[in-house]
Amino acid sequence: MPRRLLDFVHDSFKYWSLLPAVVLLLLITVYPSLHLLQMSVSTIEFVGGRDVWSFTPGRNLELLLSDAVLQPAIVNTIVFVVLTVVIELTLGLALALLVARLPRGKSAARTAMILPILVPAVAIGCMWKLMYNYDFGLFNQALGGLGLEPVNWLGSTNLALMSVIIVDVWHWTPFVFLILFAAAEGLPVDVIEASQVDGATSWQITWRIVIPMLRNALAVAFVFRSIFAFKVFDEIYLLTSGGPGTSTEVVNLHLYKVFFEQNQLGYGALLSVAFIATILAYLAVSRRMTQGAAR
Repeated sequence: MPRRLLDFVHDSFKYWSLLPAVVLLLLITVYPSLHLLQMSVSTIEFVGGRDVWSFTPGRNLELLLSDAVLQPAIVNTIVFVVLTVVIELTLGLALALLVARLPRGKSAARTAMILPILVPAVAIGCMWKLMYNYDFGLFNQALGGLGLEPVNWLGSTNLALMSVIIVDVWHWTPFVFLILFAAAEGLPVDVIEASQVDGATSWQITWRIVIPMLRNALAVAFVFRSIFAFKVFDEIYLLTSGGPGTSTEVVNLHLYKVFFEQNQLGYGALLSVAFIATILAYLAVSRRMTQGAAR
């Protein structure tokens, strides 16, 4: 083999070695994405066991603009994301700082905190649905013991979304806790001790020193948790299926119903494309926020 060819193979091997991974990435991401775009401008019907495609971008756009369920689904999604992220960041930060200050037992506390993350979503849905049950649920039994009337936690349009939010907070606060606890464990002790010597109170140390030093971890937790919150599906599907009415309908659940219950594949693809574009825009804004926090 000529020397030049050997040098070329040697110098370019690192690129050729990545070729299988690049091809696989194209097959599992780019091709499905292009197929989804094609679906979003089409009407797909099944005739004689075969799918028949029609190019109808105007029809899908008209369905998008006239969808009566989409607006409450968007509103519920925004409310869900805002409340869950704010509550989970607040609780996660408080728990992280509390556990980080324990003189002993940090490992046991950390282990106990991460247990909700390990529970499968189906088990969480079943467990909380039983606790929310109107007739024999744990919460209504507690209210009955206090002489209060039972509450229809999942059947009330005023309480259903908040009830689901409580479940999500219980499930995902440990995720935020783990990120912030790892960051809190790495804080420089000498800075905190110096502030104590200077006479700073615990609140001043937390607000003016600890939280600013945790801003990178807070930004990361905020980005990841908000993205996961936008994609919520299983908890709402298992607890309420979007009801009562549209009080807990979210975009992902609406997408599922459009695809698999209404069989509107083209319109469902258009909804998916719009939702993906929203997530990408959010990622761009979040990236700037993360970079700004790192400065």
